[in-house]
Amino acid sequence: MSARRATGGRVERARPLGFRLEGRTLGGFAGDTLASALLANGVQLLGRSFKYHRPRGLLSAGAEEPNGLLTIGEGARRTPNLPATMIELHEGLVCERQNGWPSVEYDAKALLGALAPLLGAGFYYKTFMGPRRGSWMFYEPFIRRAAGLGRATHAPDPDRYETRDAHVDVLVIGSGPAGLAAARAAGRAGARVLLVEQDFLLGGSLLRAPVDSPEEMLRGQLVADLADLHNVEIQTRTTAFGVYDGATVALIERHEQARPDPDRGEARETLITVRARCIVHATGAIERPLVFGDNDRPGVLLADALRSYLNRHAIDFGAPALIATNNDSAWRAAVDLAAAGTSVVLADERAVVAEPLLAAARAQRIEVRLATRLVRALGGRSLRGAELRREGARNDERIPCRVIGMSGGWAPTVHLTAHTGVRPRYDAAAGAHLPGSLPDGVWAAGACAGQGGRSLADGH
Repeated sequence: MSARRATGGRVERARPLGFRLEGRTLGGFAGDTLASALLANGVQLLGRSFKYHRPRGLLSAGAEEPNGLLTIGEGARRTPNLPATMIELHEGLVCERQNGWPSVEYDAKALLGALAPLLGAGFYYKTFMGPRRGSWMFYEPFIRRAAGLGRATHAPDPDRYETRDAHVDVLVIGSGPAGLAAARAAGRAGARVLLVEQDFLLGGSLLRAPVDSPEEMLRGQLVADLADLHNVEIQTRTTAFGVYDGATVALIERHEQARPDPDRGEARETLITVRARCIVHATGAIERPLVFGDNDRPGVLLADALRSYLNRHAIDFGAPALIATNNDSAWRAAVDLAAAGTSVVLADERAVVAEPLLAAARAQRIEVRLATRLVRALGGRSLRGAELRREGARNDERIPCRVIGMSGGWAPTVHLTAHTGVRPRYDAAAGAHLPGSLPDGVWAAGACAGQGGRSLADGH
Protein backbone atom coordinates (compact mmCIF):
# COMPACT_ATOMS: atom_id res chain seq x y z
CA MET A 1 0.00 0.00 0.00
CA SER A 2 1.55 3.30 -1.08
CA ALA A 3 1.48 6.47 1.01
CA ARG A 4 3.04 9.93 1.22
CA ARG A 5 6.36 10.35 2.99
CA ALA A 6 6.41 12.94 5.74
CA THR A 7 9.17 14.95 4.08
CA GLY A 8 10.87 15.36 0.73
CA GLY A 9 9.69 15.70 -2.82
CA ARG A 10 8.80 18.74 -4.89
CA VAL A 11 5.15 18.96 -3.84
CA GLU A 12 4.00 22.15 -2.10
CA ARG A 13 2.67 20.90 1.21
CA ALA A 14 1.45 24.40 2.11
CA ARG A 15 -1.01 24.25 -0.82
CA PRO A 16 -3.35 21.28 -0.26
CA LEU A 17 -5.79 20.37 -3.04
CA GLY A 18 -8.99 18.31 -2.94
CA PHE A 19 -10.24 16.04 -5.71
CA ARG A 20 -12.83 13.30 -6.15
CA LEU A 21 -12.43 9.71 -7.27
CA GLU A 22 -15.74 7.95 -7.92
CA GLY A 23 -17.49 10.00 -5.26
CA ARG A 24 -14.69 9.75 -2.67
CA THR A 25 -12.99 12.99 -1.64
CA LEU A 26 -9.22 12.66 -1.57
CA GLY A 27 -6.38 15.10 -1.02
CA GLY A 28 -3.11 16.02 -2.65
CA PHE A 29 -0.79 18.98 -3.04
CA ALA A 30 0.16 21.49 -5.67
CA GLY A 31 2.93 19.85 -7.66
CA ASP A 32 1.18 16.48 -7.76
CA THR A 33 0.00 14.72 -10.86
CA LEU A 34 -3.25 12.82 -10.60
CA ALA A 35 -1.18 9.62 -10.64
CA SER A 36 1.02 10.65 -7.70
CA ALA A 37 -1.98 11.94 -5.73
CA LEU A 38 -3.77 8.61 -6.16
CA LEU A 39 -0.67 6.72 -5.03
CA ALA A 40 -0.34 9.01 -2.01
CA ASN A 41 -3.91 8.03 -1.06
CA GLY A 42 -3.12 4.32 -1.33
CA VAL A 43 -4.88 3.78 -4.68
CA GLN A 44 -2.73 1.41 -6.73
CA LEU A 45 -5.45 -0.40 -8.72
CA LEU A 46 -6.24 2.06 -11.52
CA GLY A 47 -8.03 -0.05 -14.09
CA ARG A 48 -8.56 -3.37 -15.79
CA SER A 49 -6.96 -4.77 -18.91
CA PHE A 50 -8.74 -4.45 -22.23
CA LYS A 51 -9.65 -8.09 -22.84
CA TYR A 52 -9.28 -10.26 -19.73
CA HIS A 53 -9.93 -7.51 -17.15
CA ARG A 54 -6.72 -8.23 -15.26
CA PRO A 55 -5.95 -5.70 -12.49
CA ARG A 56 -3.65 -2.94 -13.67
CA GLY A 57 -1.69 -0.23 -11.88
CA LEU A 58 0.71 2.48 -12.97
CA LEU A 59 3.71 1.48 -15.06
CA SER A 60 5.37 4.83 -15.76
CA ALA A 61 5.43 8.45 -14.66
CA GLY A 62 5.16 10.07 -18.11
CA ALA A 63 3.25 10.29 -21.37
CA GLU A 64 4.05 6.67 -22.22
CA GLU A 65 1.69 5.39 -19.48
CA PRO A 66 -0.40 2.48 -20.88
CA ASN A 67 -2.39 1.43 -17.80
CA GLY A 68 -3.46 4.44 -15.74
CA LEU A 69 -6.06 5.72 -18.20
CA LEU A 70 -8.88 7.50 -16.36
CA THR A 71 -12.00 9.44 -17.22
CA ILE A 72 -11.65 13.09 -16.19
CA GLY A 73 -14.51 15.52 -15.62
CA GLU A 74 -18.24 15.03 -15.57
CA GLY A 75 -21.27 15.94 -17.65
CA ALA A 76 -20.43 17.62 -20.94
CA ARG A 77 -16.77 17.91 -19.88
CA ARG A 78 -16.33 14.17 -19.42
CA THR A 79 -13.17 13.01 -21.25
CA PRO A 80 -12.14 9.31 -21.18
CA ASN A 81 -8.80 7.55 -21.57
CA LEU A 82 -6.49 10.27 -20.24
CA PRO A 83 -3.21 9.11 -18.65
CA ALA A 84 -3.22 10.04 -14.98
CA THR A 85 0.52 10.67 -15.21
CA MET A 86 -0.14 13.67 -17.49
CA ILE A 87 -2.98 15.27 -15.50
CA GLU A 88 -1.82 18.09 -13.24
CA LEU A 89 -3.75 17.95 -9.98
CA HIS A 90 -6.00 20.95 -9.38
CA GLU A 91 -8.74 21.82 -6.91
CA GLY A 92 -12.06 20.14 -7.65
CA LEU A 93 -10.76 17.65 -10.22
CA VAL A 94 -13.22 14.78 -10.76
CA CYS A 95 -12.05 11.38 -12.05
CA GLU A 96 -13.10 7.76 -12.28
CA ARG A 97 -11.47 4.49 -13.23
CA GLN A 98 -12.49 2.52 -16.30
CA ASN A 99 -13.33 -0.91 -17.66
CA GLY A 100 -14.75 -2.58 -14.57
CA TRP A 101 -18.24 -3.82 -13.75
CA PRO A 102 -19.83 -3.25 -11.32
CA SER A 103 -16.59 -1.56 -10.20
CA VAL A 104 -12.87 -1.72 -10.91
CA GLU A 105 -12.26 -3.04 -7.39
CA TYR A 106 -14.71 -5.93 -7.79
CA ASP A 107 -14.94 -6.62 -11.50
CA ALA A 108 -17.19 -9.53 -12.44
CA LYS A 109 -15.66 -9.60 -15.92
CA ALA A 110 -12.34 -10.66 -14.40
CA LEU A 111 -13.73 -14.19 -14.69
CA LEU A 112 -12.82 -13.94 -18.39
CA GLY A 113 -9.22 -14.51 -17.31
CA ALA A 114 -10.07 -18.10 -16.42
CA LEU A 115 -11.27 -18.59 -20.00
CA ALA A 116 -8.08 -17.24 -21.55
CA PRO A 117 -7.05 -20.57 -23.18
CA LEU A 118 -10.36 -20.56 -25.10
CA LEU A 119 -10.24 -16.91 -26.14
CA GLY A 120 -7.44 -16.70 -28.68
CA ALA A 121 -6.60 -13.60 -30.66
CA GLY A 122 -9.48 -12.72 -32.98
CA PHE A 123 -11.71 -15.51 -31.63
CA TYR A 124 -14.78 -13.27 -31.78
CA TYR A 125 -14.45 -12.69 -35.52
CA LYS A 126 -14.53 -16.45 -36.08
CA THR A 127 -17.08 -17.40 -33.43
CA PHE A 128 -19.72 -14.74 -33.96
CA MET A 129 -19.98 -14.69 -37.75
CA GLY A 130 -23.01 -16.99 -37.76
CA PRO A 131 -25.41 -18.58 -37.88
CA ARG A 132 -26.81 -15.89 -40.20
CA ARG A 133 -25.06 -13.46 -42.47
CA GLY A 134 -25.98 -10.45 -40.34
CA SER A 135 -25.33 -12.07 -36.94
CA TRP A 136 -22.24 -9.98 -36.27
CA MET A 137 -24.35 -6.81 -36.17
CA PHE A 138 -26.29 -8.33 -33.28
CA TYR A 139 -23.23 -9.46 -31.33
CA GLU A 140 -21.00 -6.40 -31.90
CA PRO A 141 -22.55 -4.05 -29.27
CA PHE A 142 -22.12 -6.69 -26.55
CA ILE A 143 -18.51 -7.39 -27.51
CA ARG A 144 -17.66 -3.69 -27.60
CA ARG A 145 -19.27 -3.19 -24.20
CA ALA A 146 -17.22 -6.06 -22.76
CA ALA A 147 -13.87 -4.93 -24.18
CA GLY A 148 -14.14 -1.14 -24.29
CA LEU A 149 -12.29 1.34 -22.12
CA GLY A 150 -13.69 4.76 -21.21
CA ARG A 151 -17.18 6.05 -21.98
CA ALA A 152 -17.36 9.42 -23.73
CA THR A 153 -20.17 11.96 -23.60
CA HIS A 154 -22.45 12.90 -26.48
CA ALA A 155 -23.29 16.32 -25.02
CA PRO A 156 -22.03 19.47 -26.80
CA ASP A 157 -18.61 20.64 -25.61
CA PRO A 158 -19.13 23.81 -23.51
CA ASP A 159 -15.48 24.89 -23.58
CA ARG A 160 -13.63 27.29 -25.87
CA TYR A 161 -10.49 26.58 -27.89
CA GLU A 162 -8.04 28.94 -29.54
CA THR A 163 -5.45 28.87 -32.31
CA ARG A 164 -2.43 31.08 -32.86
CA ASP A 165 0.78 31.23 -34.88
CA ALA A 166 4.36 31.70 -33.71
CA HIS A 167 7.59 32.43 -35.60
CA VAL A 168 10.96 31.73 -33.97
CA ASP A 169 14.57 31.15 -34.89
CA VAL A 170 15.02 28.06 -32.73
CA LEU A 171 12.35 25.71 -31.39
CA VAL A 172 13.55 23.38 -28.63
CA ILE A 173 11.25 20.44 -27.84
CA GLY A 174 11.85 19.09 -24.35
CA SER A 175 13.32 20.66 -21.22
CA GLY A 176 15.66 18.00 -19.92
CA PRO A 177 19.34 18.84 -19.53
CA ALA A 178 19.89 18.72 -23.30
CA GLY A 179 16.91 20.94 -24.05
CA LEU A 180 17.75 23.49 -21.36
CA ALA A 181 21.38 23.66 -22.51
CA ALA A 182 20.35 24.06 -26.16
CA ALA A 183 17.88 26.85 -25.34
CA ARG A 184 20.47 28.65 -23.22
CA ALA A 185 23.16 28.43 -25.91
CA ALA A 186 20.81 29.67 -28.64
CA GLY A 187 19.45 32.42 -26.42
CA ARG A 188 22.91 33.66 -25.51
CA ALA A 189 23.74 33.75 -29.23
CA GLY A 190 20.88 36.21 -29.74
CA ALA A 191 18.34 33.91 -31.39
CA ARG A 192 14.61 34.05 -30.72
CA VAL A 193 14.01 30.79 -28.88
CA LEU A 194 10.86 28.92 -27.95
CA LEU A 195 11.29 26.08 -25.42
CA VAL A 196 8.28 23.78 -25.06
CA GLU A 197 7.74 21.20 -22.32
CA GLN A 198 4.71 18.95 -21.86
CA ASP A 199 5.23 18.80 -18.08
CA PHE A 200 4.33 21.69 -15.76
CA LEU A 201 7.90 21.79 -14.41
CA LEU A 202 11.14 22.21 -16.35
CA GLY A 203 13.91 19.67 -15.96
CA GLY A 204 12.92 16.40 -17.63
CA SER A 205 15.09 13.60 -16.24
CA LEU A 206 16.61 15.99 -13.66
CA LEU A 207 13.26 16.01 -11.82
CA ARG A 208 13.76 12.35 -10.88
CA ALA A 209 16.77 13.16 -8.72
CA PRO A 210 16.55 13.99 -5.00
CA VAL A 211 15.87 17.63 -4.19
CA ASP A 212 19.23 17.99 -2.42
CA SER A 213 21.26 16.42 -5.24
CA PRO A 214 23.76 17.99 -7.68
CA GLU A 215 21.23 17.36 -10.47
CA GLU A 216 18.73 19.65 -8.74
CA MET A 217 21.39 22.35 -8.40
CA LEU A 218 22.11 22.03 -12.12
CA ARG A 219 18.41 22.26 -12.96
CA GLY A 220 18.01 25.38 -10.85
CA GLN A 221 21.02 27.03 -12.49
CA LEU A 222 19.83 26.26 -16.03
CA VAL A 223 16.31 27.53 -15.34
CA ALA A 224 17.69 30.70 -13.75
CA ASP A 225 19.96 31.29 -16.75
CA LEU A 226 17.00 31.04 -19.12
CA ALA A 227 14.94 33.41 -16.99
CA ASP A 228 17.59 36.09 -17.57
CA LEU A 229 17.31 35.78 -21.36
CA HIS A 230 14.44 37.94 -22.60
CA ASN A 231 14.63 36.46 -26.10
CA VAL A 232 13.80 32.96 -24.75
CA GLU A 233 10.12 32.10 -24.36
CA ILE A 234 9.20 29.09 -22.23
CA GLN A 235 5.90 27.24 -22.56
CA THR A 236 5.15 24.47 -20.11
CA ARG A 237 2.05 22.23 -20.30
CA THR A 238 2.64 22.21 -24.07
CA THR A 239 2.98 19.08 -26.22
CA ALA A 240 4.52 18.98 -29.69
CA PHE A 241 2.44 16.43 -31.58
CA GLY A 242 3.26 16.98 -35.25
CA VAL A 243 6.25 18.02 -37.37
CA TYR A 244 5.59 19.02 -40.97
CA ASP A 245 7.47 20.27 -44.02
CA GLY A 246 9.13 23.65 -43.84
CA ALA A 247 10.11 23.29 -40.15
CA THR A 248 6.47 23.67 -39.12
CA VAL A 249 5.50 22.16 -35.77
CA ALA A 250 2.04 21.82 -34.20
CA LEU A 251 1.73 22.29 -30.44
CA ILE A 252 -1.17 21.92 -28.03
CA GLU A 253 -1.10 24.05 -24.88
CA ARG A 254 -3.33 22.99 -21.96
CA HIS A 255 -5.00 25.40 -19.53
CA GLU A 256 -7.12 22.92 -17.58
CA GLN A 257 -5.23 23.53 -14.34
CA ALA A 258 -6.44 27.18 -14.37
CA ARG A 259 -10.08 26.03 -14.60
CA PRO A 260 -10.85 28.33 -17.55
CA ASP A 261 -14.29 29.93 -17.75
CA PRO A 262 -15.68 29.82 -21.33
CA ASP A 263 -18.19 32.57 -20.49
CA ARG A 264 -15.23 34.90 -20.00
CA GLY A 265 -13.60 33.80 -23.25
CA GLU A 266 -10.96 31.65 -21.55
CA ALA A 267 -9.70 28.71 -23.59
CA ARG A 268 -9.28 25.18 -22.33
CA GLU A 269 -6.61 24.43 -24.95
CA THR A 270 -4.67 26.42 -27.55
CA LEU A 271 -3.43 25.00 -30.84
CA ILE A 272 -0.17 26.71 -31.81
CA THR A 273 1.40 26.47 -35.26
CA VAL A 274 5.11 27.24 -35.00
CA ARG A 275 7.31 28.07 -37.97
CA ALA A 276 10.95 27.81 -36.97
CA ARG A 277 14.27 28.26 -38.70
CA CYS A 278 15.80 25.48 -36.61
CA ILE A 279 14.40 22.63 -34.50
CA VAL A 280 16.17 20.84 -31.66
CA HIS A 281 14.59 17.53 -30.62
CA ALA A 282 15.47 17.00 -26.95
CA THR A 283 12.67 14.57 -26.21
CA GLY A 284 14.68 12.14 -24.10
CA ALA A 285 14.20 8.38 -23.94
CA ILE A 286 11.64 5.91 -22.61
CA GLU A 287 12.67 3.10 -20.29
CA ARG A 288 12.02 -0.38 -21.61
CA PRO A 289 10.21 -2.95 -19.45
CA LEU A 290 11.43 -6.46 -18.76
CA VAL A 291 9.53 -9.56 -19.84
CA PHE A 292 8.50 -11.95 -17.06
CA GLY A 293 5.41 -13.67 -15.76
CA ASP A 294 2.61 -11.40 -14.51
CA ASN A 295 4.62 -8.25 -15.24
CA ASP A 296 1.36 -6.31 -15.52
CA ARG A 297 0.44 -6.56 -11.84
CA PRO A 298 -0.20 -3.36 -9.80
CA GLY A 299 3.04 -2.53 -8.04
CA VAL A 300 5.28 -3.35 -11.02
CA LEU A 301 6.73 -0.10 -12.37
CA LEU A 302 9.60 1.06 -14.51
CA ALA A 303 12.60 1.71 -12.27
CA ASP A 304 12.96 5.36 -13.25
CA ALA A 305 9.24 5.92 -12.68
CA LEU A 306 9.67 4.49 -9.19
CA ARG A 307 12.55 6.90 -8.68
CA SER A 308 10.43 9.79 -9.96
CA TYR A 309 7.52 9.07 -7.62
CA LEU A 310 9.95 8.78 -4.71
CA ASN A 311 12.02 11.91 -5.30
CA ARG A 312 9.53 14.21 -7.00
CA HIS A 313 6.31 13.31 -5.20
CA ALA A 314 7.58 11.70 -1.96
CA ILE A 315 5.63 8.46 -2.49
CA ASP A 316 6.41 5.52 -0.21
CA PHE A 317 5.53 2.17 -1.83
CA GLY A 318 6.44 0.17 1.25
CA ALA A 319 9.19 -2.33 1.92
CA PRO A 320 10.81 -4.50 0.81
CA ALA A 321 11.43 -3.34 -2.78
CA LEU A 322 12.91 -5.29 -5.68
CA ILE A 323 14.86 -3.65 -8.51
CA ALA A 324 15.32 -5.93 -11.54
CA THR A 325 17.58 -4.76 -14.34
CA ASN A 326 20.06 -5.53 -17.10
CA ASN A 327 21.76 -2.11 -17.17
CA ASP A 328 23.38 0.51 -14.95
CA SER A 329 20.60 3.13 -14.80
CA ALA A 330 18.30 1.19 -12.45
CA TRP A 331 20.99 1.12 -9.75
CA ARG A 332 20.23 4.82 -9.14
CA ALA A 333 16.66 3.92 -8.21
CA ALA A 334 17.89 1.22 -5.83
CA VAL A 335 20.33 3.62 -4.13
CA ASP A 336 17.67 6.35 -3.78
CA LEU A 337 15.15 3.92 -2.31
CA ALA A 338 17.67 2.57 0.17
CA ALA A 339 18.78 6.09 1.13
CA ALA A 340 15.11 6.87 1.89
CA GLY A 341 14.98 3.97 4.35
CA THR A 342 13.51 1.20 2.17
CA SER A 343 15.05 -2.28 2.25
CA VAL A 344 16.05 -3.15 -1.32
CA VAL A 345 17.00 -6.29 -3.22
CA LEU A 346 18.70 -5.62 -6.56
CA ALA A 347 18.70 -8.42 -9.15
CA ASP A 348 20.92 -7.76 -12.17
CA GLU A 349 20.96 -10.20 -15.09
CA ARG A 350 24.63 -9.43 -15.73
CA ALA A 351 27.32 -11.46 -14.00
CA VAL A 352 29.78 -8.55 -13.87
CA VAL A 353 29.08 -4.87 -13.15
CA ALA A 354 31.32 -1.86 -12.52
CA GLU A 355 32.90 -1.57 -9.08
CA PRO A 356 31.49 1.96 -8.40
CA LEU A 357 27.97 0.54 -8.69
CA LEU A 358 28.76 -2.19 -6.19
CA ALA A 359 30.39 0.30 -3.82
CA ALA A 360 27.33 2.58 -3.92
CA ALA A 361 25.06 -0.40 -3.23
CA ARG A 362 27.20 -1.59 -0.32
CA ALA A 363 27.15 1.89 1.18
CA GLN A 364 23.33 1.74 1.32
CA ARG A 365 23.23 -1.93 2.46
CA ILE A 366 21.46 -3.09 -0.69
CA GLU A 367 21.28 -6.83 -1.17
CA VAL A 368 22.80 -7.34 -4.65
CA ARG A 369 22.24 -10.49 -6.66
CA LEU A 370 24.19 -10.73 -9.91
CA ALA A 371 23.50 -13.19 -12.75
CA THR A 372 19.92 -13.28 -11.47
CA ARG A 373 16.75 -12.54 -13.38
CA LEU A 374 13.15 -11.94 -12.39
CA VAL A 375 10.87 -14.70 -13.68
CA ARG A 376 7.50 -13.90 -12.11
CA ALA A 377 5.67 -11.32 -10.02
CA LEU A 378 3.39 -12.70 -7.32
CA GLY A 379 0.12 -11.08 -6.38
CA GLY A 380 -3.30 -10.04 -7.60
CA ARG A 381 -4.60 -6.54 -7.03
CA SER A 382 -1.39 -5.78 -5.13
CA LEU A 383 2.11 -7.20 -5.09
CA ARG A 384 3.26 -9.62 -2.42
CA GLY A 385 6.45 -11.14 -3.82
CA ALA A 386 8.55 -12.26 -6.77
CA GLU A 387 10.35 -15.31 -8.10
CA LEU A 388 14.05 -14.98 -8.97
CA ARG A 389 16.27 -17.39 -10.86
CA ARG A 390 20.04 -17.35 -10.59
CA GLU A 391 21.99 -18.38 -13.67
CA GLY A 392 22.63 -22.12 -13.56
CA ALA A 393 20.21 -22.76 -10.68
CA ARG A 394 17.56 -25.46 -11.00
CA ASN A 395 14.96 -23.93 -8.72
CA ASP A 396 13.46 -20.46 -8.44
CA GLU A 397 13.64 -18.50 -5.21
CA ARG A 398 10.66 -16.61 -3.83
CA ILE A 399 11.24 -13.35 -2.02
CA PRO A 400 8.73 -10.92 -0.47
CA CYS A 401 8.37 -7.44 -2.01
CA ARG A 402 5.77 -4.69 -2.09
CA VAL A 403 6.99 -3.00 -5.28
CA ILE A 404 9.11 -3.95 -8.29
CA GLY A 405 11.13 -1.47 -10.33
CA MET A 406 12.26 -2.96 -13.64
CA SER A 407 14.56 -1.69 -16.36
CA GLY A 408 15.38 -3.25 -19.70
CA GLY A 409 17.38 -0.31 -21.05
CA TRP A 410 16.26 2.79 -22.90
CA ALA A 411 14.56 3.56 -26.21
CA PRO A 412 15.19 7.10 -27.55
CA THR A 413 11.98 9.05 -28.20
CA VAL A 414 12.40 9.47 -31.95
CA HIS A 415 8.81 9.61 -33.23
CA LEU A 416 8.81 13.35 -33.89
CA THR A 417 12.06 13.12 -35.86
CA ALA A 418 10.37 10.61 -38.18
CA HIS A 419 7.28 12.70 -38.96
CA THR A 420 8.78 14.14 -42.15
CA GLY A 421 9.87 10.77 -43.49
CA VAL A 422 13.27 10.39 -41.80
CA ARG A 423 13.63 6.72 -40.94
CA PRO A 424 15.19 5.82 -37.58
CA ARG A 425 18.44 3.85 -37.81
CA TYR A 426 19.49 1.04 -35.52
CA ASP A 427 22.71 1.67 -33.63
CA ALA A 428 24.30 -1.55 -32.34
CA ALA A 429 26.50 0.25 -29.82
CA ALA A 430 23.52 2.02 -28.27
CA GLY A 431 21.29 -1.04 -28.66
CA ALA A 432 18.47 1.22 -29.85
CA HIS A 433 17.00 3.07 -32.80
CA LEU A 434 18.35 6.61 -33.17
CA PRO A 435 17.15 9.44 -35.43
CA GLY A 436 18.15 9.02 -39.06
CA SER A 437 19.87 11.64 -41.25
CA LEU A 438 18.03 14.80 -40.27
CA PRO A 439 17.71 17.70 -42.72
CA ASP A 440 19.63 20.95 -42.37
CA GLY A 441 18.48 22.99 -39.42
CA VAL A 442 17.10 20.01 -37.48
CA TRP A 443 19.03 18.36 -34.65
CA ALA A 444 18.51 15.66 -32.04
CA ALA A 445 20.25 16.11 -28.70
CA GLY A 446 20.77 14.22 -25.48
CA ALA A 447 19.11 10.87 -24.79
CA CYS A 448 16.99 11.27 -27.93
CA ALA A 449 20.24 11.05 -29.92
CA GLY A 450 21.71 8.25 -27.79
CA GLN A 451 23.82 10.72 -25.82
CA GLY A 452 22.15 10.33 -22.43
CA GLY A 453 25.49 10.24 -20.63
CA ARG A 454 26.51 13.66 -21.96
CA SER A 455 23.18 15.41 -22.46
CA LEU A 456 24.34 18.81 -21.25
CA ALA A 457 27.28 19.08 -23.64
CA ASP A 458 25.33 17.55 -26.51
CA GLY A 459 22.47 20.00 -26.08
CA HIS A 460 24.90 22.94 -25.99
